[in-house]
Amino acid sequence: MAAEKDQQKDAEAEGLSATTLLPKLIPSGAGREWLERRRATIRPWGPFLDQRRFSRPRNLGELCQRLVRNVEHYQSNYVFVFLGLILYCVVTSPMLLVALAVFFGACYILYQRTLQSKLVLFGREVSRAHQYAVAGGVSFPFFWLAGAGSAVFWVLGATLVVIGSHAALHHIEAVDGEELQMEPV
Repeated sequence: MAAEKDQQKDAEAEGLSATTLLPKLIPSGAGREWLERRRATIRPWGPFLDQRRFSRPRNLGELCQRLVRNVEHYQSNYVFVFLGLILYCVVTSPMLLVALAVFFGACYILYQRTLQSKLVLFGREVSRAHQYAVAGGVSFPFFWLAGAGSAVFWVLGATLVVIGSHAALHHIEAVDGEELQMEPV
């Protein structure tokens, strides 16, 4: 814990704190705090990607142990791998980019209208959740045409394959104070 605080102080001294690196588009709140915690607990990418640390597990017990320990140890790294796969999927699909632009454009227009005055429809004030539901409804045909459903399943499948293979094949690092491990006979 003290080492993490020292690293954060060193980064802040260089002007590279997590708060300055986060995009300004992410509002303060639970999402921003969660992302800051993920960035603070990320493990170094060198050992994460070191090919010499990959080996085939000897048996099913070691495979399960590697999966559990590596997912716990590299959880933040895996989150960023997942986000990278989402970004790759969105960037390589032009129609999905159009659908996202329509959705965020509709949300922006609704946001700008509510800044001027509250949106009233048939004498009733429309809540923000209902406004975003309308934005989703307007952009739904674009997401349908873009194949957003298949993109979601592609991202989930690719994430399971990439993270699952890394967790299964990456050798577990020894930790001080680790419980006594018994070898299979």
